[in-house]
Amino acid sequence: MKMLPIFATAALATSAVLLPGQKGLAQMNPSQPAASQITQEHPYVGMWMTEGGHIRHELLPNNRYVEARGTREKAYQGRYKVTGSYIEYWDDTGFTADGTFVDENTLHHGGMIFRRR
Repeated sequence: MKMLPIFATAALATSAVLLPGQKGLAQMNPSQPAASQITQEHPYVGMWMTEGGHIRHELLPNNRYVEARGTREKAYQGRYKVTGSYIEYWDDTGFTADGTFVDENTLHHGGMIFRRR
């Protein structure tokens, strides 16, 4: 009879083997609602644009955003979270960014200034 290495035996006994590309259990918690189902109250929902309107962020009330660039209406989209005057973005492709609301009509993000429209 062939003996399995000790780490293989332990993994089989606990069924904790993760295949390459498989997510860990903490990332697969089905009891957590999807980000699109969570809403938060803050005064910044709406459209934000750079001077000239080339880059436009629409902050939706369901904590999702859509970013347009020039003629590309859905260049980027993802989720966001506002904490006080600080905003964090998580693009659906994995890109992250942040910014600061200077006042109710001004957002500093990525070295750019956005104004509420």
